[in-house]
Amino acid sequence: MDRSRIFQLTSLLLTYPDDELLAAGDELRAAAAGVDGLESFVDWLLTTSPIEVQRHYVQTFDLRRRSGLYLTYYLHGDTRKRGMALLMLKQRYRAHGLRLADGELPDLLPIVLEFAATAGPGDGEAPLRQHRQGIELLRAALHETRTPYAMVLDVVGELLPQLTDADREALTALAFDGPPVETVGLDAVGMGPNLAPYAEVCK
Repeated sequence: MDRSRIFQLTSLLLTYPDDELLAAGDELRAAAAGVDGLESFVDWLLTTSPIEVQRHYVQTFDLRRRSGLYLTYYLHGDTRKRGMALLMLKQRYRAHGLRLADGELPDLLPIVLEFAATAGPGDGEAPLRQHRQGIELLRAALHETRTPYAMVLDVVGELLPQLTDADREALTALAFDGPPVETVGLDAVGMGPNLAPYAEVCK
C-alpha cells in the first residue's frame, strides 16, 4: 500500500467510531490488508461491541489530556504561538483546496493525516514532520495505556523521519516541563496533554 493510502486509512481510523465507520467493516478490512498493525486494529475495532469501542475512544482521546489529538498543543501549549501555528495550518490547507468544516481545528491529527494523503509527500506531509515530537509523545501515551489505538500511531510513526538525538532531547524537556503556558483566550482550541508522565518514556 502506498503512503497516501496509509495516511488516508489512519486518518479514518483515528476519527470517532460512529455507526457509519463501523458499518464499513468489509471496506476497512480490505484497506488494511497487508499492513502490520492496521489489520490487528481493524479486527479489534470490528469485533468489539460498538458501544464499548465508542466509550473507549472517548476515554482515550477526549477525557485524557495526555493523549489529546491536537498536535500544536504539544509544542506551543496555550500561547500566542499556538494561535499562529493554527492559522498557518489553515492557510496551508486552503492553498491546496482543503476546507475545514465549521468548528474543526486544523491541528487535529486525523485532519493532518488527511492533508498528507491528499496533498502528497512534499507539502502535504510537512505538518506531520513539523509535529513529529508531538506525535511521538502521543504514541508513548497510547502505549502506556495499552490501547489498540497505539497500533495506528505506530504505523504513522514508521512513515515519518527517524527521531534524531536533538528530537529526543526536546522530547525529554517537553515531558519534564510540559508545553508553554500563556492564557490568551485559547480555551476552545482543544484540550492538551499532561506530558510529565512521559519523561522516562522519551529518553
